[in-house]
Amino acid sequence: MKFLKKSNKDKSFLGFSRNIFFTGLTSFLTDTSVKMVYSVMPMFLLSIGATKTSLSLIEGIAESTAALIKALSGFWSDKIGKNKPFMLIGYGISAVIMPVYAFVVTPIQVLLLRFIERTGKGIRTAPRDSLIAGSVTNGETGRAFGLQKAMDNSGAIAGPLIAFAILFLSPENYRLLFLVAGIPALLSIFVIIFGIKEARKNKENLFTRFHFNEFPKRYYLFLVVVFVFTLGNSTDALLMVKANEVGIKVAYIPLVYLVTSIVSVLFSVPVGSLSDRIGKEKILVAGFLIYSGVYFGFGVTTSWGTIIALFALYGLYSSATDGIQKAFIADIIDDNKKGTGMGIYNALIGLTLLPASLIAGLMYDRINSRLPFYFGAVTAAVSALLMLVFIIGRKHQTKLN
Repeated sequence: MKFLKKSNKDKSFLGFSRNIFFTGLTSFLTDTSVKMVYSVMPMFLLSIGATKTSLSLIEGIAESTAALIKALSGFWSDKIGKNKPFMLIGYGISAVIMPVYAFVVTPIQVLLLRFIERTGKGIRTAPRDSLIAGSVTNGETGRAFGLQKAMDNSGAIAGPLIAFAILFLSPENYRLLFLVAGIPALLSIFVIIFGIKEARKNKENLFTRFHFNEFPKRYYLFLVVVFVFTLGNSTDALLMVKANEVGIKVAYIPLVYLVTSIVSVLFSVPVGSLSDRIGKEKILVAGFLIYSGVYFGFGVTTSWGTIIALFALYGLYSSATDGIQKAFIADIIDDNKKGTGMGIYNALIGLTLLPASLIAGLMYDRINSRLPFYFGAVTAAVSALLMLVFIIGRKHQTKLN
């Protein structure tokens, strides 16, 4: 099944189709808001009495409890053939929640708000990815999702910069920061309304009933790789806590995290384009290996200079995995099932983040602060090995056919 043909005037925004460009702009504005909050949330939680275990648990629960919604919204968007309504609701929830953080006084209230905000992300993520996949021209899924990742991380640059400015001018005034964070999230709603057009599907080919055999074996095998990797990919909050523990002051933590985003912005589109030429699987192997090296480095280092370098490499890992994984799924799933496929993928990641974050937090608090980083390094290395087996198996199957 194919999406309805797009008009030529939808292809004039910096070389990208209208939907891909404005979806990226929406992500930029929302990520600016989210990263303003997220870049200081670990320190804010610790300031109101949270432990490192509860910090990890809050992040894990917030992501995992909303994971099922990602699968349901993806399937529902395929069923009705529309994506834009889910984006409006999902991004709208984030716009409402961001300024409310200014009024919380306990970690449990943060957990509640995080759950609601992540529910919004669950509603919008798979339909948004489906819309991107359905708006791709010339089969350049890697490039399209590379732009999405680059815009995400451009927001992740702007957000921490604004957070740094606020905390520099008004030290530890987290509540002012949370209020300001609501502004770009609100602007994103107007971009969706006026900038994005529905990538409609032919009604006779809508995916109305789910069956596991509707998806190729390659898809399920890839989900196994994603599960193993995510089990060691705990919340980034621990990376920021580690940076603080090696001597980087709280006010500068957003700037350190900024390094990751800058590198990701610079490399996401080029790496995405490269994956379109040489294959997504090869790029993913490289990404997993980079992650393994980065997490091992976080485990052994006690130098703030090394930490900054590792955050830069972490951005390169992000460029080589996040968008590439979605592009890979978009390539192997039929058009009328992309929302469902993306939803299951995102749900798996969200559900796995709960045990991943809990394991990492317990290791950090009760055993050794280096252990969660070593654990992540090992799971990433295993994922790279599994991906190599995946590539070899596909080549062998191709020869047999």
